[in-house]
Amino acid sequence: MTAKKEKFYITTPIFYVNDKAHLGHAYTVIVSDIIARWHRLRGDDVFFLTGTDEHGEKIVKAAEEKREDVKAFVEKLAGTYKSCWKSLNISNDDFIRTTEKRHEDVVFKFIEAMGKNGDLYKGEYEGWYCVPDETFFTDLQLKDGRCPVCGREVQRLKEESYFFRLSKYQNRLLEYYDNNREFLSPNFRSTEIINRVKGGLKDLSITRKSVKWGIPFPIDRRHSIYVWVEALINYLSALGWHSEKEELFWPADVHMVGKEINWFHSVIWPAMLFSAGLEPPKKVFAHGWWTVDGQKMSKSVGNVVDPIAMSGKYSVDALRYFLVREIPLGDDGDFSEKALGLRLNNELAADLGNLAYRVLSIAEKFDGSIGGEPELEASLEMEKIVDDMQALNLSGAIETVWRYIKACNKYVNDKKPWELKGKELSNVLYNLLESLRIISILISPFMPDTSEKLNLQLGVGHGTLKDAKFGTFNGKIKKGEYLFRKIEP
Repeated sequence: MTAKKEKFYITTPIFYVNDKAHLGHAYTVIVSDIIARWHRLRGDDVFFLTGTDEHGEKIVKAAEEKREDVKAFVEKLAGTYKSCWKSLNISNDDFIRTTEKRHEDVVFKFIEAMGKNGDLYKGEYEGWYCVPDETFFTDLQLKDGRCPVCGREVQRLKEESYFFRLSKYQNRLLEYYDNNREFLSPNFRSTEIINRVKGGLKDLSITRKSVKWGIPFPIDRRHSIYVWVEALINYLSALGWHSEKEELFWPADVHMVGKEINWFHSVIWPAMLFSAGLEPPKKVFAHGWWTVDGQKMSKSVGNVVDPIAMSGKYSVDALRYFLVREIPLGDDGDFSEKALGLRLNNELAADLGNLAYRVLSIAEKFDGSIGGEPELEASLEMEKIVDDMQALNLSGAIETVWRYIKACNKYVNDKKPWELKGKELSNVLYNLLESLRIISILISPFMPDTSEKLNLQLGVGHGTLKDAKFGTFNGKIKKGEYLFRKIEP
């Protein structure tokens, strides 16, 4: 009888289609992809979701600026996101769009469930509204009279609206945070959220009469649903309402988000789920922001990093590796091509590429059976790698893998296999080839293309985490090109 697979459901935010994907979007999706691939490596039943948010006033204005029909505009840009993720080797299982009928159907049912629970009522809303962020702010939240998120001007709006009784769930949210300490992740972000909730929650305006490009409010179709409310429901609409897939995968294990949208996911979304009679996700992980050479990414400055252009210049795997290795997940980071080039030259080429090429060059010429004692096995800190990946310490995990790669290079230098023959050479090659096979497994979530190339050179199949241990080497060596080549600064 086979053991039942564990399920794992991870999501990215759905990205606004008012412009094409940039480095910040790519970072969120790449780290989510690495986590999803790791869980597949473990043998888990994985569902990895990403998608696009296609409603709201900001989308209409962006289409108007381009002098395009809004439907054609969102269709085109949704396609660019799909293409971008494919180019970056993203292994998502689904791509949800908020203009899809399957999303609208679940949104209707979700809102109706909230209404049946007595959590919706009609009133009038007045506040400061930021069009680019589709968000209302109070006087206290404004910074120098401007939006506290993007710094742009805000408008004073007053209109009829339906409200969600967010205040009703203040104590329940605090109780949930207390009983589920990993929900607010990383831990250093929890204090701000908890203190804001303790300071009091106001009921949330969840409809707009002035915005027509949106999903109609099922209780009163003169209104459309506030984009930030219906967008959150995508995590359920991709599974279906009360479907077998929802039963299997909900609640989500990880919502990976940028820190600027942490409030929506850590406060508003779980309260909405309480209202609809559903469990909140197990973890909301709010990662940091990337600057570029010390400056905030900005169109006006002209420093917005295109992930497709960057991966075309340095390779997809080099970009994926750099983004994860450069900073711990959760922290802010600074992107520079110089730093990427240094990592490519000093780590990918000099450490991994050089190790594989040296070992395979000697192994290809060896005429004999390969076997021996696993002398390098003790240097493999497998437990630490597994623990770090479980804790979403991706940079820590890949750093530990790299320590092992360096240990293998030292082993080559110490043993001098080019001077050995017979049984001695067989033993050294056994250790190095098995190490390369295991390294290929461990880097596969981070650098899937490189792992595949290394497997082809070793003549072995794709392994799982269970195979990341010394055994019998049965590969057929076919040395190819260097996995990575150094570049000129």
